[in-house]
Amino acid sequence: MTVHSGGCHCGNIRLSFSSALYPGGMEIRACQCSFCIRHGSRAAADPNGTLVVSVEDGARLQIYRFGLRTADYLLCRECGVYVVAIAGDGADARAIVIINALDDREQFSREPIPVRYDAESREQRLARRRTAWMPVEVRGI
Repeated sequence: MTVHSGGCHCGNIRLSFSSALYPGGMEIRACQCSFCIRHGSRAAADPNGTLVVSVEDGARLQIYRFGLRTADYLLCRECGVYVVAIAGDGADARAIVIINALDDREQFSREPIPVRYDAESREQRLARRRTAWMPVEVRGI
């Protein structure tokens, strides 16, 4: 497993993404929802990998939900960086990491695949995330 570190600009939110996949070959998705478009999101997940999100000051963490309200989008209130999306709770929580928030983001060199999930029902969206997203542990909140 290779560990890819990162986080928000001010350091309040830190990321540790572990994956056995080669970063240059990993599928990168560019969601076409209005939120992701506005953030220039490039997201990845390895269902066999893990993600650890560490928050130094929970008061400076912004959790945003929209649409079907099936995921929490984590942003830093201090510097404004969007770092991850998380669906589910506890041991069942699954996430995607925002490649732009990783320190070695240039290694994830595949062209992002534009994706649209508007036609999914709430149940379909949750099922996709359970299989395609990765386990996540959140510390500090």
